[in-house]
Amino acid sequence: MARLPRMRGPGADLTACACGYAIGSIPVGLLVGRAVRGLDVREQGSGSIGTTNVLRLAGPSAAALTFGLDVAKGAVAVGLARRLGADRRGAVVAGFAAMIGHCWPAFARFRGGKGVATGFGAMLAVSPQVAAYPVVGGLAALAASRTVSVGSLSAAVSAVAGGTIHARRTGDTAPLQFAALATALIVVRHAPNIGRLLRGSEPRLAARRRS
Repeated sequence: MARLPRMRGPGADLTACACGYAIGSIPVGLLVGRAVRGLDVREQGSGSIGTTNVLRLAGPSAAALTFGLDVAKGAVAVGLARRLGADRRGAVVAGFAAMIGHCWPAFARFRGGKGVATGFGAMLAVSPQVAAYPVVGGLAALAASRTVSVGSLSAAVSAVAGGTIHARRTGDTAPLQFAALATALIVVRHAPNIGRLLRGSEPRLAARRRS
């Protein structure tokens, strides 16, 4: 494998940010929906290219593939930032840029998902230890509520809690910085879901594929 040129300072961070956005912009859910069912997931269901809408429209296998590849986008963005010579701050910026790309993808008319899976992948690369917190918090909330948005929002908040604990124990604030940025974005992208939750009209998880 050819070595990537290593840069230093702001140039490395800016390049990592641009690459992170480009990687995040790969519209995995859109591509999977077209390959598996021949449909544009942006035009049906919630209109999102994320895992939940793919699950409802194309089934569990397509959703699992979408989730795995969206997670990979975040992890690859952070890993590439490191290969380019970016520091911890640059890695955080690249991971967040991947989330921005997923939410507003240049390759899909800026109509994307909500950034949860890509954010998890980035956190996994920034700090595997802190990444365990959103897994536990998100799955617990999902099991209790059977509502994907509750699980996603709980995972985001759990990441902030985990980042705070990690920072106090180690002095490493990078995971907390990323978690704070990611949570703010996830809350913004879930604004319609939060409104439905407050009205009691948010749909619960349904794994059955539409005919």
